[in-house]
Amino acid sequence: MVLIVKSNIKKVVQELDKENAVSSVAEEVGMALEKSVEEILAKGIERAKANHRRTLHARDI
Repeated sequence: MVLIVKSNIKKVVQELDKENAVSSVAEEVGMALEKSVEEILAKGIERAKANHRRTLHARDI
């Protein structure tokens, strides 16, 4: 499943990089972000389960 839209990564990097020090984004960044988001969601799911909820909330992540 694709959670991260790779075409938006460079846009966000440009917005966050006020000094324009980073001019390009490697392909592996998208894969690393995807993995990180999946791990964050998995931890959130476990927290919601531990609290006997079927709804994942922002506080879970």
